[in-house]
Amino acid sequence: MIGLISATAAGTAARDRLATAWPGRTRVYDGPVRETVQRAFAECEQLVCFLATGAAVRLLAPLLADKATDPGVVCVDEAGRYAVSLLGGHGGGANSLAAEVGSVLAATPVITTATDATGVPGLDTLGLPTEGALAAVTRAMLDGAPVTLRADTVWPLPPLPPNVRRGGPLGGGGVAAAPLGGDEGGAAGHAISGTPKAVAPHTASPDRTRGPVSAAPGNGGPRVLVTDRVVDLGPVDVVLRPPSLVVGVGASRGVGVDEVYGLVLDALGDAGLSPLSVVELATVDAKADEPGIVGAADRLGVAVRTYPADALAAIDVPNPSGAPLAAVGTPSVAEAAALAAGRGGELLVPKRKSSPEGRPAMATCAVVRRAPRGRLAVVGLGPGARDLLTPRAAAELRRASVLVGLDQYVDQIRDLLRPGTRVIESGLGHEEERARTAVAEARAGHAVALIGSGDAGVYAMASPALAEAADDIDVVGVPGVTAALAAAAILGAPLGHDHVSISLSDLHTPWEVIERRVRAAAEADIVVTFYNPRSRGRDWQLPKALALLAEHRTAKTPVGVVRNASRPDGTSHLTTLARLDPATVDMMTVVTVGNTATREIAGRMVTPRGYRWQSEGTR
Repeated sequence: MIGLISATAAGTAARDRLATAWPGRTRVYDGPVRETVQRAFAECEQLVCFLATGAAVRLLAPLLADKATDPGVVCVDEAGRYAVSLLGGHGGGANSLAAEVGSVLAATPVITTATDATGVPGLDTLGLPTEGALAAVTRAMLDGAPVTLRADTVWPLPPLPPNVRRGGPLGGGGVAAAPLGGDEGGAAGHAISGTPKAVAPHTASPDRTRGPVSAAPGNGGPRVLVTDRVVDLGPVDVVLRPPSLVVGVGASRGVGVDEVYGLVLDALGDAGLSPLSVVELATVDAKADEPGIVGAADRLGVAVRTYPADALAAIDVPNPSGAPLAAVGTPSVAEAAALAAGRGGELLVPKRKSSPEGRPAMATCAVVRRAPRGRLAVVGLGPGARDLLTPRAAAELRRASVLVGLDQYVDQIRDLLRPGTRVIESGLGHEEERARTAVAEARAGHAVALIGSGDAGVYAMASPALAEAADDIDVVGVPGVTAALAAAAILGAPLGHDHVSISLSDLHTPWEVIERRVRAAAEADIVVTFYNPRSRGRDWQLPKALALLAEHRTAKTPVGVVRNASRPDGTSHLTTLARLDPATVDMMTVVTVGNTATREIAGRMVTPRGYRWQSEGTR
């Protein structure tokens, strides 16, 4: 909940705008300011104070306890010009809240957190639990000092600065440092031109040694360790806990929370594994509401995943038993559930029983380590104008440690990439290679962005990439403004009723198929937008398509021609089906042909919605 506090009439007006914009997210506090600040601080996760920063500091200072628990606080000035992230920029989410407040109030976010100001990802913003000298290691990263990254395996982290270099695997031998995320030749942060190649990143098999791992620094320098194992931390070490462990739990009816929770902690501790890397508890459906299991999951801060008994019975386990078979219909709960949730991962801790004093054990558990899953974001960049690039697309570009794309598209957004991003770019005609490269990088464990113009799912990179991708990686689609929509906005409202987009490129689709689709659109009286209408080697397809439409539409049918929609050198004009000169069209152009109801009105192309407007108010 976000607490809203104001002291003046202007502040109250701005406060109410936020409350209206965010229904259900905010709570308005009225009354004397000191008392309302105290109440909101105790009751809310975040605060927006419409106060001077000096006043806010004096009111908040006596209430501060710990950066891990204090709410994030944003201050907005009397004129509503600035939204200042005052407290809890990362942990309290004040930096992102300041941006949100700025968006609603048209205020400028003021963020002074060093990592945000310099574009370096904060180690406490990666969504992973952290331990150790977070501030010291972050300071070293910002100062450009050498920082070593050591990890059990590759995780889809965002790009870290070039001064963060990969060291040997934890528990392994000394491997010469290489740039983080770089290939074996050390190409991190540099463009790779020409046909893209799948780069084999440095990976390391997890050390299976049980118990704490010695990770004593060799040179005393700062390090970032990524591991689910208990490690000996130096004074300038920080450890990130990846979501790698699943714990299968079996239990008798009525088992206590302490018994289940204690068993899980003992199993992890004896194996040298950190509870902070546990991502979920898994069990059989029949135990979904077992209070002891649910309570243990709550203490660990994870969810409970359940599986049908017959699904668990089909999983081979090293330690089957007749007791669970008789009780719930499967010879294994703990091991089978852990293996099911572990997605083919390694069984680190076979089934073990709790050991309560003076009575039989009522709980069992097993632990599996999941293999990391890479992340592929397929990102639509829009038609070219920077203000038509969506905030979500920009966020994905900054999150990706590997960017794959057409060279000219990479040039459009290169300034948005974080330092250390590895770029794999190539020219026209290598779409399938780019798709394979992006999927291979994601399979290697990286966070990858594959970019395309417009919407990446419309005549762009999503189709070839998803044809290559299996279920061993996470895939995120980021929509973009398509060329058809950008052109339509320039022309007027040509897509006001049913419409279709058809590519006239026969490089991948036989012309016979394209012609059949154009005929169908013509006969159905559907507005048509032609992509890839004409190139030097394909100059007859557009005239042929227009002739097919002319069989069902008059010569005066409006046609809109837009080149480089939304870009500074963009052009557009309206013509008719009879007057359109195909020689004025190229591959950077989209051509929109109206239906029989489309009209030119005040110089704009308009297709009626098809309703009886005069009766709409009575519906």
